[in-house]
Amino acid sequence: MNAGSNNYDVIVVGGGNAALCAALSARENGAKVALLERAPEAERGGNSSFTEMIRFAFNGADDIRALCPDLTDAEVASSDFGSYTEEQYFDDMARVTQNRTDPDLCEIMIKNSNGMMHWLRKNGVRFMPWYGKQAYKIGGRYKFFGGSILQMWGGGEGLVAALYKTAAKNGIDICYNAWVQELISSDTGVSGVVVKLNGHTRTIKAGAVVLACGGFESNPEWRTRYLGKGWDLAKVRGTKYNTGDGLAMAMRIRAAPYGHWSGCHAVSWERYATEFGDRVIAPNFRRQTSYPFGIMVNSEGKRFLDEGADFRNYTYAKYGQIVLEQPGQYAYQIYDARVTHLLWEGYKSKYATRVAAGSIEELAEKLNDVRKDQLLRTIREFNASIKTDRPFNPNIKDGRCTTGLDIPKSNWANLIDTPPFEAYAVTCAITFTYGGVRITREAQVQNTNLEPIPGLFAAGEMVGGIFYHNYPGGTGLMSGAVFGRIAGRSAASFAKEKTVMR
Repeated sequence: MNAGSNNYDVIVVGGGNAALCAALSARENGAKVALLERAPEAERGGNSSFTEMIRFAFNGADDIRALCPDLTDAEVASSDFGSYTEEQYFDDMARVTQNRTDPDLCEIMIKNSNGMMHWLRKNGVRFMPWYGKQAYKIGGRYKFFGGSILQMWGGGEGLVAALYKTAAKNGIDICYNAWVQELISSDTGVSGVVVKLNGHTRTIKAGAVVLACGGFESNPEWRTRYLGKGWDLAKVRGTKYNTGDGLAMAMRIRAAPYGHWSGCHAVSWERYATEFGDRVIAPNFRRQTSYPFGIMVNSEGKRFLDEGADFRNYTYAKYGQIVLEQPGQYAYQIYDARVTHLLWEGYKSKYATRVAAGSIEELAEKLNDVRKDQLLRTIREFNASIKTDRPFNPNIKDGRCTTGLDIPKSNWANLIDTPPFEAYAVTCAITFTYGGVRITREAQVQNTNLEPIPGLFAAGEMVGGIFYHNYPGGTGLMSGAVFGRIAGRSAASFAKEKTVMR
């Protein structure tokens, strides 16, 4: 940002995927744009830097090839990409949110999802199929599952780097260490922000402001206030900067809260991980990928959830909360040699709290914070309950289940009887919060009278009403991108009309 710049058409508050899409869209629509990122440059990108995959509707291999032109004929021939239609996307969103997702916002996100991928690609983001995590090789062929196919080259950091590069190329003023404190608001609407820039407070005027600065997952006081008892003890998967500031300043000017304020995306995570996300080592803390192939037990030695209820893409974001609810806020994932080759690479890192043993009895002895007799009973009863007539297949919901248990395992139930045995200590880590502000179809923030607030728009985690209770993996990035693009376009249009009316 130029030191003397005090006036813009559009100010975007935030520095992740949603904010970058908003800034690029506003610029694309002729606006002079400033992007204010609270973090220093080395920590830019918000939670987007910690992401991996993105969910979108597609109709088959041709759609995948259009987004991944580097795919070879041989790779396509050995891959069953399937399809993921808009109807399937709608069904998944309705099912996992218990039919609470806002139908208008959900429709906008899904119907724009395929085109959004091409817009991102036009703005420098590259994609590739996620072999190994979203597809296992069975019989010489990869079959993708769970509706999510593609990851970004370089992961979330690759996504963020590509969009920042395009933003700079397109003349967007980017400012780091820019902690926005207040919205400038009057009877005529929002006309700028008060920002602490490199430690100095200043006012920057604009025709419109887009808030895309995250939820409140990194604020332990807010987590306890809205999510409930014990949430102050959760780890944070991502950035330390998402403390609810954008939500607070919006609600100070009477923006309407909306959505599932007592809900969040939370996963199983390395028990002794750092308090906040560390982009270098965070991938080694992931324990939300392989649990369908083993069992999870708490400190009492009891199973407490259905590890095989669905593909992990549809359960991992709600299972973290269940771990948090266990005595001591921890659990162990247990696997035997039948499946350890399927474990995600982070399980093998030096950051994993892993206990290995040559027998179940030895494993129970080594897990000194788990009730030994009950653990042995749990494994014995689990093994005896498995319907072994169904073959194990990690690429489909194989129906290999248990019978007669209080807590069933609906798929991927294997005997735990082949040494060596491994147990991984996990706790809960929060990813993002579901509560936000209410927006129109054009991403304009509404007040508590449900009237649009002139000059104020929102995107990303700031938006409430899309996710409730649970979340289909990869949808957060798509939501942020779609509503970021809409917010940027709407803000540019509002600023232009405001200039004409002067």
